[in-house]
Amino acid sequence: MQRVTFSNSRGLTLVGDLYRNEGTQIVIMCHGFLSNRSSRGRFDLFASTFHKLGYSVLRFDFGGCGESDDTPLTLSNEADDLTSAINYASKAGFTEMVLYGHSLGARVCLEVYHPKYVKTMILTGAGTGPVHYHWPDHFTEEELAELHRTGYFSVKVVDPYREEMMISKEMLLDFEQCNQKQMLSRISCPILLIHGNQGEEEILMPITKQGMKWLPENSKLKVIDGSEHHFMNHLETVQEMLSEWLSTY
Repeated sequence: MQRVTFSNSRGLTLVGDLYRNEGTQIVIMCHGFLSNRSSRGRFDLFASTFHKLGYSVLRFDFGGCGESDDTPLTLSNEADDLTSAINYASKAGFTEMVLYGHSLGARVCLEVYHPKYVKTMILTGAGTGPVHYHWPDHFTEEELAELHRTGYFSVKVVDPYREEMMISKEMLLDFEQCNQKQMLSRISCPILLIHGNQGEEEILMPITKQGMKWLPENSKLKVIDGSEHHFMNHLETVQEMLSEWLSTY
């Protein structure tokens, strides 16, 4: 594993880990909201899985997350970051790319998809359509008051590289402002979507289920019974699904 850095179009430095293998195939991994490139250890495990299957792997911190430069979290910023990661991988000689995204990272993969590079996508806990959260259940009254006053607020995080992340008003609106048909209809590669059916997944999985009609016919939705959004108690099952999918595509 090699620690790497590259810049996005806004001139910010993004930090990642590159696992090299022979060949021109690479998996680019996109973490979720308020997370980092380790994703509570899930991405360490899955990166190892991808590498053992013969792929090179790039996992990176979105701007404002982990070791990457500070910036407010927005969907457009993260889309720019992933585009920059794809360009970095292309310049490094990788011509066939797999996008793996979890949660918000999965939404970013869908937004950025380009058929020239991306051969397939694997998405866990994806937001594939508009999701309406009740934000007072997730953030404090003081944090939301700061958001109303300034357009941003800082939230404390448990992260080895930083103490807080900055969330913009735009980011919270991004979750619910999504044209599902438009976003999914432009995808031309097969996608594996993995969901649970507990907790937040009770909201996200039905949204994906209703959107499957706009994805290519060979796309698949797999539901892990009893799993919550973090999949922490079902990582082996997820690994098996990843390996089976990549052996096919």
